[in-house]
Amino acid sequence: MTATVDFAGGSVPASGNRITQFEAAFSEQRRRARLFWLIGTAVFVCAFGLTAWIGDFFKVTQVTMPDGSREWRWIIPAGIPRLGEYVSKTIPTLRWETLGADLANWFWRWRIWLELLFESILIAYMATVLGVIGGFVLSFPAARNLSPNKWVFWITRRYLEIARTVPELVWALIFVFCFSVGPMAGVMAIGLHATGALGKLYSEVNENIDMRPLEGVKAAGGTWFDQIRYGAVPQVLPNIVSYTLLRFEINVRASSIIGYVGAGGLGQEFRTAMSFQEYTDLSALFVIIFVTVMAIDYGSEKLRHRIIGMEARP
Repeated sequence: MTATVDFAGGSVPASGNRITQFEAAFSEQRRRARLFWLIGTAVFVCAFGLTAWIGDFFKVTQVTMPDGSREWRWIIPAGIPRLGEYVSKTIPTLRWETLGADLANWFWRWRIWLELLFESILIAYMATVLGVIGGFVLSFPAARNLSPNKWVFWITRRYLEIARTVPELVWALIFVFCFSVGPMAGVMAIGLHATGALGKLYSEVNENIDMRPLEGVKAAGGTWFDQIRYGAVPQVLPNIVSYTLLRFEINVRASSIIGYVGAGGLGQEFRTAMSFQEYTDLSALFVIIFVTVMAIDYGSEKLRHRIIGMEARP
């Protein structure tokens, strides 16, 4: 027999009542979801408009017209042509008939640039090593599921936040003041920032691991370090390799910039070129860095695939 529920106007099967309740609950959930998205969209639009206003996206300024007159224009369409003008200054004149001479004139300081590029890569490599060591060691006490106690967790998290919150350029200025100009300041600056960034990434990977291997090691009498060594590290190693290679690529770009404040590497050439308005030198330096990063990205991808075994797959 089918159960019924009595109402004033008669009786309704219990199954029909459950369907009605489900439809009502579903409608209420849909209504709340629509309300949530409407509120979220309104907050997003208001925040975007406020940010754009503070960032001068709606600013109206005076610009010089081709005939020399001054008129009021919206800053974005007025500034875009100047961006094109700046980019056009960095493009060298290359002719097929004199291509070799033009390229030689474009990369006229190539020997010095390659030496400084090699220095930048070494800075990035050393800084990445320091960052990996620091981030790897601190990532385990910085993970909620692996930290020995809440105080160690809190202190480690705050240290990683400070290390990655301060930009590399600021760290570089501090270390240049401490150790004078040179590559050492660049290594310390990028390495400290990389420690904070990698420690954060590694700790998030640690928080997503399967805890059963660690419980097995603990049940066998293993210490906290044994649990980390035999239960956690084998699970997180592939992701650590991926994040490390990505960070090395980022550090190569960073090491090419911090030389602007005297921390070694190719950045000092950027400063010189901008100071003397040698626009074609800027584009030559950009090409050098772009090719270097592209080569590092290709090599990192191959190395990562080899480590995680993807090259063996069909």
